[in-house]
Amino acid sequence: MTELFHFDSSLLILAFGLDLCFGDPVYKFHPIRLCGNAIQFVEIKLRDLNFSGYIGGVLLLIAISALSLTSYFLGWILFSNLHPSMLYLWQLYCLWSLIALGDLIKHSKKVAQAAEQNDLPTAKKSVRMLVGRNTDKMKIEDCCRATIESISENLTDGVLSPIFYYILFGFPGIIFFKVVSTMDSMVGYKNEKYLKFGWCGARMDDFLNYIPARMTWIVLSLVAMIHPRFSGKKAFTTGWQQHAILPSPNSGWSETAAAGALNLQLVGPIWKNNVKVIDQWVGPKQGIRKTQSKHIYQMNQLALYSTILFLSILLLCIA
Repeated sequence: MTELFHFDSSLLILAFGLDLCFGDPVYKFHPIRLCGNAIQFVEIKLRDLNFSGYIGGVLLLIAISALSLTSYFLGWILFSNLHPSMLYLWQLYCLWSLIALGDLIKHSKKVAQAAEQNDLPTAKKSVRMLVGRNTDKMKIEDCCRATIESISENLTDGVLSPIFYYILFGFPGIIFFKVVSTMDSMVGYKNEKYLKFGWCGARMDDFLNYIPARMTWIVLSLVAMIHPRFSGKKAFTTGWQQHAILPSPNSGWSETAAAGALNLQLVGPIWKNNVKVIDQWVGPKQGIRKTQSKHIYQMNQLALYSTILFLSILLLCIA
């Protein structure tokens, strides 16, 4: 039973390779899609029972976590009784479904290609796959900037945090993290409907990403120091000095580090639901504001190399 909490380095490396080669697998019973459907269903039931506040959010986390972990445990029993190779393949498919760097790179390239062709409608359409902000007033440079911000932010919660918790706690670790992350994206809003109900998921997401976010800042800075195209000094100092400018306790570390590494000024005015949520720039004082497609490709390189370094360091520490 204890092997449930152990990670398999070969499994992780293969899953990471599949993700890079093919992106996130698209199929009806994708774990995150099932988790999202379960969250919607349980939320409705809890609200019907008048659990629409803090307690309802806690019960939602407990219910979805229990359902997800039980489903994995039952699958583990089934496939382990069939054949060890079947269990390995099933675990590989599950792990591949829970790492998202390949999709980040794939979607970001669509924005870059549209920008190269000066195709603003396609750039806006593509960037909506990455961000939740209003895009109607965006220019090409705004689409490129939003894409870079999305890659840098999601590098933590979509890639490095799942790897971190899988290495620490095996499949229960990565499954619980993805449940929390999915909850945060679905109910973690600061509006009248979700301010209390979504509080548990949002705060748990902040807690779980706390260490990985700061590790992301470190690996981004290390890669930028090694790679001649980037600035490691600016990545480190910008991340240290400006991370608190952004409202999130975690995303600021990776976004400001990426801004420093690429010598860009990011963020600026952002509108969500026709409300300006932030109007402040981050990055070096002399950084470039007019982002281009080439900066997206550079950010993809930075994210890929940082993930490889992060994975290598953790595997060496565990070995």
